[in-house]
Amino acid sequence: MSKHFTPPAKTRGIVAVRADASNPGQILADMNAAFEAFKAENNARIAELEKGREDVVRNEKIERINAEIADLNKAMDDANKMMAALKTGGAGGGDIDPAKAEHATAFNAFFRRGVDADLRELEVKAALSTDSDPDGGYLVPEQMANEIDRVVGTVSAMRDLSTVMPVGTDTYKKLVSMGGAGSGWVGEKESRPETTTPNLRELIFNTQELYANPAATQKALDDARMDIAQWLANEVSIEFAEQEGAAFINGDGVNKPRGILGYDKVANASYAWGKIGFKVTGVAAALSDGSNNGTDAIMDLHFSLKQQYRNGASYLMSDATMGAVRKLKDADGNYIWAPPTAQAELATILGKPVVTDDNMDAIGANAFPIAFGNFKRGYLIIDRFGIRVLRDPFTNKPYVHFYTTKRVGGGVQNFEAIKLLKCST
Repeated sequence: MSKHFTPPAKTRGIVAVRADASNPGQILADMNAAFEAFKAENNARIAELEKGREDVVRNEKIERINAEIADLNKAMDDANKMMAALKTGGAGGGDIDPAKAEHATAFNAFFRRGVDADLRELEVKAALSTDSDPDGGYLVPEQMANEIDRVVGTVSAMRDLSTVMPVGTDTYKKLVSMGGAGSGWVGEKESRPETTTPNLRELIFNTQELYANPAATQKALDDARMDIAQWLANEVSIEFAEQEGAAFINGDGVNKPRGILGYDKVANASYAWGKIGFKVTGVAAALSDGSNNGTDAIMDLHFSLKQQYRNGASYLMSDATMGAVRKLKDADGNYIWAPPTAQAELATILGKPVVTDDNMDAIGANAFPIAFGNFKRGYLIIDRFGIRVLRDPFTNKPYVHFYTTKRVGGGVQNFEAIKLLKCST
């Protein structure tokens, strides 16, 4: 997986695809051109089907354009993430804490040559940990940790959508009000009787250990020009991002975060706290068929989310599912999928942003291929402060391994804020 998706320029006979994440303006223009071509061909296909005819060549052409749009949409997403990452993790001025600078210098010596130089005491001095911290290994400097988090953030859809909270312990507890506080109207001089007390529930989020184990030769480490922070970020970010991304969607909560599809699911009419409500497509194993319009199912999903959550809500699905949704129209013949209208924006479905993550279910019987929700309010990711490294020059000579760990947790914090679409009658 490439962190900055930049496929080579190519032409598939419809539009010239220049999916270069460094040129979002061109991506936007190409995507709009491709979508206009897609609409024209798909409308012609529908007209032919209504006459009882089907053109196989046209169908193949439509699928090629659809694939081009998916490539362009992915490139636009990557461009947006790159710009956001540069804003949040770019180089900044300001004074550098002398203690942290001293720790960074000592860590550099440890990383290259294995000399610890009282790193444990320097961690405490730099306020990176306390001397009672029992964890093994050494904490990487703040700049290096930020670089790893920045790179991971560019490839993790759920990190971009959800609330991310740094914590200093292995467990985070949160009280959620379930309502029930009484109230009433009274006159100026009337008594105020006692009202009922609101119900509170406790949510507990635990961090779990995520690891990567990159290796480099000692000769490479001896090269003073080698950017250690960037090297480690590049080596571990893909592994961290892939493992996290899968867990935030499908994790069962056992030694990993609990994902949005890892909770009990229930028909939305029977929704209860602790479960995630769903609507059905009306088709056993697809979004739509000849008698059921998939647009109706998506609109049902859309409005199953309470109004206070729809402001700020997004769709989440795989690239393949979005390709299927792109063909759907509303009752007035308008396509419900629309390309971005400007740089730094996402494609939309029914006016709401759509984000792709291939960890979501594929379309199939009893699958949940689409989620719609306000993920900032609905899903919480917790990061325990600090990324640790154990240096191992012995196991696989002449390579030096760097066993890198971070502690991450995640789970639904508001079950009302996320809804799912199920392929079922």
